[in-house]
Amino acid sequence: MTPKPKIIVDKAIPFMEGLFEPYADVVYLTSDAIVADAVRDADVLITRTRTKCDRELLEGSKVKLIASATIGTDHIDMSWCDSAGIIVRNAPGCNSGGVMEYVFCALYGIASRKRIKLKGKTLGVVGVGNVGKKVVAMAKALGFKVLMCDPPRAKEEDPDDFCDLKHLLAHSDIVTMHVPLDDTTRKMADAKFFKKMKKGAIFINASRGEIVDESALIDAIPRLGPVIIDTWTGEPNVNIDLMEKVDIATPHIAGYSYQGKMNATAAVVRATARFLKIESLYEFFPSDNSPLASAVKLHLAGLSQGEIASVLSYNYPIFTDDFLFRLDPRGFEEYREAYSYRREIYIDYN
Repeated sequence: MTPKPKIIVDKAIPFMEGLFEPYADVVYLTSDAIVADAVRDADVLITRTRTKCDRELLEGSKVKLIASATIGTDHIDMSWCDSAGIIVRNAPGCNSGGVMEYVFCALYGIASRKRIKLKGKTLGVVGVGNVGKKVVAMAKALGFKVLMCDPPRAKEEDPDDFCDLKHLLAHSDIVTMHVPLDDTTRKMADAKFFKKMKKGAIFINASRGEIVDESALIDAIPRLGPVIIDTWTGEPNVNIDLMEKVDIATPHIAGYSYQGKMNATAAVVRATARFLKIESLYEFFPSDNSPLASAVKLHLAGLSQGEIASVLSYNYPIFTDDFLFRLDPRGFEEYREAYSYRREIYIDYN
């Protein structure tokens, strides 16, 4: 009899229990327990950003598939995995709706708290991929002027639809970051970047912490407007000095919507099912009768800034996350793993 394959699953990934047990030996571990000894005899690793998948973890193991319930792969040494014959699959775009919602909940929340008028403002989107496209669509529907900077897209599409970074920074009242982390974006938001921004402009980072030079941001804060940070360099260790100076601080949960988690789990289950040839799970999607599983429909037509802020804050009270995170910033991982996923908003643009 052919032995069952072994699957290691990060236990923080929801909707997983019971799915693969008929077909494989499944072990659920916390992210800090996913170490070399634990994965040595595993065939599949289903993980999140908290597990660095590299030679140190995987050399000498049986792992042939990494299925990551994440939009990015910067926690995975892709070149080494390729040389070792390890297939990598992730879940691009899975939480794009949740991150878009976070951006506007934060923006309207801080505007209400600081009495900032958003009407007629220009929103600059740096990186217009899965998340950035949704941010752009929402911003236009809300009446913002929008600038987009995305050199790869500008090269492939109509360059007139995009602008360079210098122009965006000089003309945007709000700058929101949605770039992947790679060698071209690491610390792209540096001292020169912040110096080019308009005085009093709002800065939002809900992509990756390492795209920001945190020391440069601290120095720039006195001349900027509100600063909203969800992702941090060196997570789970947070720069407390920066945290104390920003207006909204959250522990990398911008994409933690219920729908986003369902999408991510569906992606890794389908990838694993195809790798192991489990046809019954090829089109898997979590079945859930929870009210959270259906998105809240938001009709934008005719709503005032205050009404939009009220609806967004009712669905996602972002200042609660900010408050609880500040109480215990060293509890970064515990907060994420115990997080109550919020219900995503579906935007009716008509």
